[in-house]
Amino acid sequence: MLAPTDERLIHALQIEPRAGWTDLAPVVGVDAATLGRRWSRLRDDGIAWVTGFRPRRQLALIEIECEPAQSEATARELARDPAVWVLDCCSGARDLLAIVSFDDLATLSDYALRGLGEMKGLRSVRTHPVNEVLVDAANWRLRALTSEEAARVRPPRGPRARAARLVADDLREAIEAEVWRDGRVPVTDIAEKHGFSPQRVADALATLRRNGELHFRTDLAREVSGWPIYTWYFVEASARTIETVRTSLATVPEVRLAFTSPSRYNLILAVWLRKMADVNRFEMALGSALPDSRIADRSVVLSIRKHMAQIIGPDTRSLGHAGP
Repeated sequence: MLAPTDERLIHALQIEPRAGWTDLAPVVGVDAATLGRRWSRLRDDGIAWVTGFRPRRQLALIEIECEPAQSEATARELARDPAVWVLDCCSGARDLLAIVSFDDLATLSDYALRGLGEMKGLRSVRTHPVNEVLVDAANWRLRALTSEEAARVRPPRGPRARAARLVADDLREAIEAEVWRDGRVPVTDIAEKHGFSPQRVADALATLRRNGELHFRTDLAREVSGWPIYTWYFVEASARTIETVRTSLATVPEVRLAFTSPSRYNLILAVWLRKMADVNRFEMALGSALPDSRIADRSVVLSIRKHMAQIIGPDTRSLGHAGP
């Protein structure tokens, strides 16, 4: 388990992933230098990491069934695919679950029909486009800070009044590439590597964040989170039920991700639980909370192979960046 100070630090970075150590020191309760050392250890040990990413207009969850001899090779190949943001090896009716990200439905369709369709060893592919995200995993919190302490974490600073309103494509691409690898990469490192001034990079980064064109999230290894069991639930729910639970689902700490989809399963949830026995208990509670609905299927995640830009090891720690 994490030390209390590490939990407080990670919670603070979940609120503002690029916060400076000087700003966080009075919130977490230790000096800035200590925070920097602790974060370096957490990151280097694969326990926690920050990712910056451009939000895409079309996400989808894809169920994949493999030929038995091809499961491992397929997982390795998909883990290297930049379109795959999450890759889980699962129990039940699917071998792999992949969350993929594209700019539009046409590109997603081409990927599902041609990209995956041409891969060897796949028995079936079922695609569930994301219609509306009800609970975003990026908003999940470790809950190590009090509400008063969490409120003291400063939001990101906006761009300077003199900053350019538009970000040039080459600068945008440079920033996106670097924060995808490390969401806390210093502005000076981006500037030096790509030939821009630090002030221009800082202005562009602030502008992209203000405009909602660049998001950041802090993640941690599931095994040290206190919620080691990871399960997907596939629900057939009435439209009335979905409207009823739209806000209440966000208050359930076990729910990491919930979204609607125009598919057979129109409500899909990713859930973190404390022990395996909680799978049935949560399912019973979920069934009671969702009238006029049916839990059509579920899968326990046997291993996470990729999460955002990170390859994940058997102990759920990051093994490093997955590539472009």
